[in-house]
Amino acid sequence: MKRVGYLGPHGTFAEEALKTQPDLVADEAVPLRSVPHVISAVESGEVDLGLIPLENSVEGAVTVTLDMLAFDTDLLIQREIDLPVVLCLGAKPGTRLDQVEVVLSHPNPLGQSRMWLGRTLPEAMARVTNSTAEAAQEVAKSKKAGLAVITNLGAIERYGLEVLASEIEDHPSETRFVVVGQGIPGRTGHDKTSVVCFQREDRPGSLLAILQEFAARAINLTKLESRPAKRGLGEYCFFIDFEGHIADELVADCLRNVAAKQAEVKFLGSYPVAGHEEARKKRRAATKAWRTASAWVDDLRAQVRPTGDLT
Repeated sequence: MKRVGYLGPHGTFAEEALKTQPDLVADEAVPLRSVPHVISAVESGEVDLGLIPLENSVEGAVTVTLDMLAFDTDLLIQREIDLPVVLCLGAKPGTRLDQVEVVLSHPNPLGQSRMWLGRTLPEAMARVTNSTAEAAQEVAKSKKAGLAVITNLGAIERYGLEVLASEIEDHPSETRFVVVGQGIPGRTGHDKTSVVCFQREDRPGSLLAILQEFAARAINLTKLESRPAKRGLGEYCFFIDFEGHIADELVADCLRNVAAKQAEVKFLGSYPVAGHEEARKKRRAATKAWRTASAWVDDLRAQVRPTGDLT
């Protein structure tokens, strides 16, 4: 049995995401306090895998996760998990909505319900916590009146709170989690690769030159995001997700050329995509087409005569 660390405590969206994975449910789940704690636990061997939030469809990237993957660890992404998010406002039993003075939650849920809070609780103060479940715990234990939490229904029920409002997210929302660990999962035919590119020099067209390596090979990018490179003001690195696996020759050739000609590349992983069967079919069709083209080129190259043989 493996040990799987996740952003805790019990009742977080991370735990909810973990429970959607049958193989992970069969392992021992270990709640940890923060994303850095999860990553450190995997690195030290305290747990075998770590499950952490990566991005939200409304609020965007979880920057602490991006930065740690880029700068602070050599762990690789093993898989991704997409979780639909439904946000609830909970408080101690007997608390009325008009009595709420402070709302606690993780930064992402606070951002995802910003307009609802502005309309419904314009005078309430928002306070950030490490996780939604930690916020629920604090509200449940606190003797202060007027505290509420934005979290999921499971955490509200677990910590003995009452729902004051449900479905308070401003827009339909999904959060993507990733499982991190050692090594690269085998190719499935429906995979994604993540890298970080650091430009060797800031010059006109440098990003375009990187992207053209992918375009020239018809490799579809699924994400392009910039973050400070931690080298000085105005210096950025680029997080790139794209379809394919490092075991695909086309992907390997692309990364080989980017690293040789355009930028320093940090590999973050090749792993199965969380998606629908239709996307799997498209990937299988693309793989079949590439293999056909590869066989055609190999056949042509086999016909090349040795140098100097003119017959």
